[in-house]
Amino acid sequence: MANKVSLPTKMAIGLVLGLCVGAAFSTAGWDGSWFKPIGQVFINLVRMLVVPLVFFTLVAGAASIADISKLGRVALKTMVFYLLTTALAISIALILANFFEPGVGLNIVTEGIQYKQVAPPSISSVLINIIPINPMQALATGNMLQIIFFAILLGFTLSTLGDFAKPMTKIIDVMAEVMIKMTGYVMVYAPIGIFGLMAYTVSMYGLEVLLPLAKLILVMYIASLAQILLVYLPCMRFCGISPLQFIKGLASPLIIAFSTCSSAAALSSNLQSSQRLGASKTVSSFSIPLGNTINMDGAAIYMGVAAVFAAEIYGIPLPLDKQLTIVLLAVLASIGSMGVPGAALIMVTMVFAQVGIPLEAIALIAGVDRIMDMARTTINVLGDATAAIFVTKLEGELVPPKEDA
Repeated sequence: MANKVSLPTKMAIGLVLGLCVGAAFSTAGWDGSWFKPIGQVFINLVRMLVVPLVFFTLVAGAASIADISKLGRVALKTMVFYLLTTALAISIALILANFFEPGVGLNIVTEGIQYKQVAPPSISSVLINIIPINPMQALATGNMLQIIFFAILLGFTLSTLGDFAKPMTKIIDVMAEVMIKMTGYVMVYAPIGIFGLMAYTVSMYGLEVLLPLAKLILVMYIASLAQILLVYLPCMRFCGISPLQFIKGLASPLIIAFSTCSSAAALSSNLQSSQRLGASKTVSSFSIPLGNTINMDGAAIYMGVAAVFAAEIYGIPLPLDKQLTIVLLAVLASIGSMGVPGAALIMVTMVFAQVGIPLEAIALIAGVDRIMDMARTTINVLGDATAAIFVTKLEGELVPPKEDA
């Protein structure tokens, strides 16, 4: 019977058990730090796979496209989709934050709070740095944008060589399948790793840290749910995929994203799950690794909610023009901060500085950032999968799964 339990179900069980055990440790005052290695092993295993998986699947996908115009068409549709959904995400977040007013009525001391500003890179420097001077160094350091650029260029070049390159193309295809198979082996450990991550997080931070900022967290999660209901699910209806199929099909990457707060950790699972839902290898191998780096719907929601919250705490008015500025900045920041660790923090810093909110306000939400990051990362991952399926539909290549899938 144990073998009949699906992997997503096992991961969900691990997540719930981790929450319960972590809460028990926190309540009893016990040290839960020994849970951390259990979860860290899982994160390291998955991150071990990310670079070779992305590289080989992207090269294989690009090598299968002999027409460069199709590659350009897929890239354009993907980028437009990402920018539009990011704009919708920040708009939804601002509307709900204005309605619920998460910072009104809170008595939080703001004196003496210090926070170091993080300077975002210029868009021009980011675009220039997409081109790797040393592709091997990009692979070694895990610079995803440079890896994506080199892999697509290599794959397309292979496709132009025709029969001469077929032996190499076959090797690349085999390596892509090997990495996918290896991912399956690693995922056997996923329920245990997720248990360790959740037990450690809850035992270290405790549930009581949520109480003073419960309204802020609630608005973040409501806005995330609204993004799913108002943006992603309508896209799936257009693709002929039911909400149940969509959520069930992406259960594995969503649980990984929620428990690890790492889009990279969920990348390999997201690729496989999106393809099972009908996304083509060509589109998903391009759009999901790219979205993993630049598509930040969850971060945009976080930014909108945090901006309204901080403005209310400090008594700073946010008229319509400033809120429209936040929408514009969210869209631009999703490009300007791509490929940079802590991109959500950079986005928030940019917004606060632009609309006149003290940067020290970021420290107010630091205590619950991990809890909000769970929703943030989950939405980021879900947005990547939605784009892969939607663009595949636009390309006329989507084969929706059966109703019982």
